[in-house]
Amino acid sequence: MRNFLRFGYLQALSCLFPVIIFAALALSKFVDIPLVPRYDFILLICIAAQVFMLASKLETLDEFKVICVFHVIGLGLELYKVHMGSWSYPEEAYSKFFGVPLYSGFMYASVASYICQAWRRMDLQIYDWPKPFFTVAISVLIYANFFTHHFTYDFRWILKGLLFVIFFRTAVTFRIHQSTYKMPLILSFLLIGFFIWIAENLTTFLGAWQYPNQQAAWSLVHIGKISSWFLLVIISVIIVAQLKRVKSSLKYRVKDQPSINEP
Repeated sequence: MRNFLRFGYLQALSCLFPVIIFAALALSKFVDIPLVPRYDFILLICIAAQVFMLASKLETLDEFKVICVFHVIGLGLELYKVHMGSWSYPEEAYSKFFGVPLYSGFMYASVASYICQAWRRMDLQIYDWPKPFFTVAISVLIYANFFTHHFTYDFRWILKGLLFVIFFRTAVTFRIHQSTYKMPLILSFLLIGFFIWIAENLTTFLGAWQYPNQQAAWSLVHIGKISSWFLLVIISVIIVAQLKRVKSSLKYRVKDQPSINEP
């Protein structure tokens, strides 16, 4: 029970950024915000939250850099998906470009924030990580399929099959107090995707965005969206893992280099 409570505490702390976004969505839905449109208010809250997390050391500079990468990736996907009519942002805002409010990038960034902080706080270790060629290639294919499936075949089930082949032996461990727990990495991808789907239902209810079938009245997000989040989480974890791998390699090389004072 002690470890379970500690696990819940660390998870809650790692989810601080997403919780702030949820709070901004809820506040702006049920309370009239003066002076600025709702989407602009949410953007200001997101920026303030990001500054706060950096200033308070809740988030490291390296984690912030990773989050910026996800902000760009997320905005690119949002611009395309909104253009294709997959979902929409019906409210007006000054910070809205081509139908996409800038705060939407922070929702993707919040996923990266959770992964980075959970990785650090629970001392995640990954075993039998595939070769970079396979991880980078599958990430590119997954991201590309989010765009191409609108006018070609949807390869997501083929990609899922490849993922099980690539990550079949890969496992992740995390530490709670002095205890270490282990699970298959694919299972962790699926669990995170499931909880993001739950969060997606909450955010669409709060009007963060709107699917075509939710225009007349809110309805549950299709359960098939779990697979989309499953794939997006995989991209997120792969990017974080590869960046950590590169940084670790650079530190190792610098450490092994002789000092300039040595002969």
